[in-house]
Amino acid sequence: MAGLNDRQSEGVKQTEGPVLLLAGAGSGKTRVLTHRVAYLIEEMGVNPYNILAITFTNKAAEEMRERVDNIVSYGAHSVWVSTFHSLCVRILRRYIKELDYETNFTIYDSDDQKTLVKSCLKKLNMDPKQYPERMLMSEISKAKERFVSPVEYDREASGNYRKMQIARVYNEYQQRLKQNNALDFDDLLYKTVELFQFHPEILDSYQERFRYIMVDEYQDTNHIQFLLIKQLASKYRNLCVVGDDDQSIYKFRGANIYNILNFEQEYPEAKVIKLEQNYRSSGNILKAANGVIACNEGRKPKALWTEAPDGDKVSFSLYDTEYQEAEAAVNEIIKQRSKDGCDYNRFAILYRTNAQSRIFEEKLLMRNIPYKIIGGQNFYGRKEVKDLVCYLKAVDNGQDDMSIRRIINVPKRGIGTATVDKVQDYADNFEMSLLEALFEVSNVPGVGRAVSKVEAFTDLIMDFRNMLKDGAKLSELYDAILERTGYWDELIAEGTDEAEARMENLTELKNKIVTYEEEAEVPNLSELLEEIALVADVDNIVESEDKVLLMTLHSAKGLEFPCVFMGGMEDRLFPSGMALNSDDEDAVEEERRLCYVGITRAKEQLFLSAARQRMMHGTTNYNPVSRFVKEIPEDVISMNGNGSFAIRKQTEMLQQARDSMSGKTASVTAKPYSYGAMSQTYRKTGSPSFSTTPTFGKEFRVERLEVDYTVGDTVQHVKFGKGVVTSLVSGGKDYEVTVDFETAGTKRMFASFAKLKKIED
Repeated sequence: MAGLNDRQSEGVKQTEGPVLLLAGAGSGKTRVLTHRVAYLIEEMGVNPYNILAITFTNKAAEEMRERVDNIVSYGAHSVWVSTFHSLCVRILRRYIKELDYETNFTIYDSDDQKTLVKSCLKKLNMDPKQYPERMLMSEISKAKERFVSPVEYDREASGNYRKMQIARVYNEYQQRLKQNNALDFDDLLYKTVELFQFHPEILDSYQERFRYIMVDEYQDTNHIQFLLIKQLASKYRNLCVVGDDDQSIYKFRGANIYNILNFEQEYPEAKVIKLEQNYRSSGNILKAANGVIACNEGRKPKALWTEAPDGDKVSFSLYDTEYQEAEAAVNEIIKQRSKDGCDYNRFAILYRTNAQSRIFEEKLLMRNIPYKIIGGQNFYGRKEVKDLVCYLKAVDNGQDDMSIRRIINVPKRGIGTATVDKVQDYADNFEMSLLEALFEVSNVPGVGRAVSKVEAFTDLIMDFRNMLKDGAKLSELYDAILERTGYWDELIAEGTDEAEARMENLTELKNKIVTYEEEAEVPNLSELLEEIALVADVDNIVESEDKVLLMTLHSAKGLEFPCVFMGGMEDRLFPSGMALNSDDEDAVEEERRLCYVGITRAKEQLFLSAARQRMMHGTTNYNPVSRFVKEIPEDVISMNGNGSFAIRKQTEMLQQARDSMSGKTASVTAKPYSYGAMSQTYRKTGSPSFSTTPTFGKEFRVERLEVDYTVGDTVQHVKFGKGVVTSLVSGGKDYEVTVDFETAGTKRMFASFAKLKKIED
């Protein structure tokens, strides 16, 4: 217990019954959780076997495991420390036969899901332009998060034609997953809850095992996760959840902030303990964070404090363009490096949208500064890596049609799509997997000369399976796949820089397999593929790498850095225009929570910045400084350059609007300075929505924009071509429209800039 403050000690010792630990950013919650596990074992005599600790990332789980191991004298390895998905996979590997699946099921990633949805649309003869794959994936995911089956979804959709069509896809999608003996990520939780619901004896066995349950980052849980925890904890009710409602930023992923806000309603006997002492950031950074988050109404009251010195003030700078903003950040990094000789990994550049990274990247490259982007393409999502993983999946799970279709002609072996489709029809007719049908290819009508080529492929798969049966190591199997398929030789023959990079990625995949073999007690292919499927991007951060890290604010949660840069602090960028125009009262509050998360990543220095003009969606925008900057107390923020002038000017204009508008649209004239004239719409919520235009000094009025298209309509864009409207969000004077273009993919734009033209069918 040495080194714990009073509130932390209280959290450790409160072992019985429901407990809510409200843990502010940097308040030592991981320390409390690990000491709580140790206290249960050493002081309360609880069998480590009866303790479950759930985290959100593999990295956090591993860190907790190591810390507990360092504290307790024995038994730490028996504590089940896991992510939600890993927990469910372990349960399902043992019991999923009760749901009529095989235990060697495959876990599909988002690319696999998209391919499967596309095949469902083809079978159902539905237009992918009217029903885009990603929209359908999102709807199915939301249904599973609510624990709604295809039958229940269809019942809910009664009378709504579009929803009824989505229900058809959902039903077909689940049937195909079952045929492939595959689960998507949402299924891992859904099927576990379903297993417990229909097999209470299995649930009871896990309730007996997990008598003490701890859940980290509880504010990020969704409904299905809430149901799972409720099932497991319902017998003994020794449930300790740790979280911070001020850091609930994943609503778009289904996170439900009310799981933590309403915890005492679900568990009336719950003990609530607040951890408010911060051990990460300087005093001024904490005061800035407290000032911003205090503007939210939907939160539990608390305020971070620290015994650390106030330190540097938060810096805010206003630049003419986003290029100057990025240049200034890079110059500051170079300045600190030359002055103190500090490492590059001291610095992190955070932004609201991925698109903002480009200019920072360009400036870092020009100055030869090493950097790494977190949240880019996942290693396991790269083509060559996915190809080899699919070969491994085909060896492990013969029912996985998706993997077979991907690799049957990779590298090219003369097996065309027409041949595969004929074999697939044969498989469907005789209710067998694609691979089973391929083994019977000589019986498939119309295949002709391709029979020998298909047989060569199936012989190859059978040889690989026999290698495992004969005791070959997984790394030996991997080498054999690379060699005997000709994949490696093809890359060598290509002889390009891109081919060399792909070969390096395949070598890195070999490193992963060898490491797994060294660490696993009994290595097996299913478990290796499970590890690969469950890896998160944040788990790949190598702390020893001396590089500047670039990432979105969402990706930064859970991390900390001595020096943080937050760019793009402008209304309609942060908070986003969609949040400002949303009818959801929580939209801006979630953006504010995201800002709070960003601020509290900084330990010593925080640099905020904005640009007077910024190119967005192909159009130059003039947006005011973010309201979040104005919410920081004046005594802890330093306004550099024209920052203080701009904020003062906008504050004066905002006050004019409040005095004169009374909920109505009015025109406000600004003197000709950097922003030009601004027209504001002030709503009764008190949330001003700014729009700017380069008509310097000229009074004008923005009328409400009207559009002649709606969701589902086909439209034409001058640059992106033809597409289908998938979302249309109304704001005070504009619409935020999302379009799935045939060639350019999905784009989100403001209707006034997009100038879309409806195409009549």
